[in-house]
Amino acid sequence: MRRTLLAALLFTSCATVASEHALLTEKGIMATSDSPLSSTALDVSDASIAADAPSGKSRYTPEQTARFAKQLEKLLAEKGARVAIVAGMDEPASERPEGMRYTHVAFAVHALITTEDGKKLPGYAVYALQQDEEHRDTSRLIQYFPADFFSNAASLEAGIIIPTPKLQQRLLDVINSPLYSTLHDPHYSLIANPYTLGCQNDAEHTLDVISAALYQTGNIRRIKANEMAYFKAQPVSINWFKLKLGSLFKSGMSTSDQSGAPVTATFETIASFLQKFNKGSEVMRFAPPVK
Repeated sequence: MRRTLLAALLFTSCATVASEHALLTEKGIMATSDSPLSSTALDVSDASIAADAPSGKSRYTPEQTARFAKQLEKLLAEKGARVAIVAGMDEPASERPEGMRYTHVAFAVHALITTEDGKKLPGYAVYALQQDEEHRDTSRLIQYFPADFFSNAASLEAGIIIPTPKLQQRLLDVINSPLYSTLHDPHYSLIANPYTLGCQNDAEHTLDVISAALYQTGNIRRIKANEMAYFKAQPVSINWFKLKLGSLFKSGMSTSDQSGAPVTATFETIASFLQKFNKGSEVMRFAPPVK
């Protein structure tokens, strides 16, 4: 009886909602002509971004984090990036699964930011999936400043992927459309399987948006089929028994969408995917000295 109950608890949190996940209709995302970096990518308000800023403590001062974020923005601007994929390290190396250097993945989008006094200033807004702090098995899509994205950093380091200009434009088309939010599944798992529906983490949502742009489709089944065929997920090297216990006792981690050895999407696997299927994309590690 106890074994049956344990199995039921382990495999319900995501699997039971998989059938409820809304499937998208086929929708082409047409690329527009490429243009130099400009402030016309997005227009967002200072308040709308700041309101979503996460809370938490970091080993770094707010001044150090802000300085790092500005250096990152400067680098992206110098590279002419209208859209980049960025990753941060919120967990120390001892708490990260083997093969996963970065813990959070998001889009950095060049935008005109309207300040409280009405001025429009160019900068970058981070578009991310964030785990809910109270309900750890759910998530929401938010926008915030780069300094907020790195506010809980265990180390002020960023992974960066700059896609080709053509793919950047396609990504902008997706991010500016309802498809961006439609691709979000609010049922969160820290180690969500990128090949299945029912659970999602920030890296999988990022991957799904990239796939929608790369293959020019909004059909989630086609997106998952392409990811199964061309994307190589990261095995999660965690003791099986501990992983099963984690599904019960560590809120926000489920294995119910895993059919075998657990796999998930990571910044590193997304980088490998784009370097293979978006020739010309640039991958780099950004870690300036902390002052």
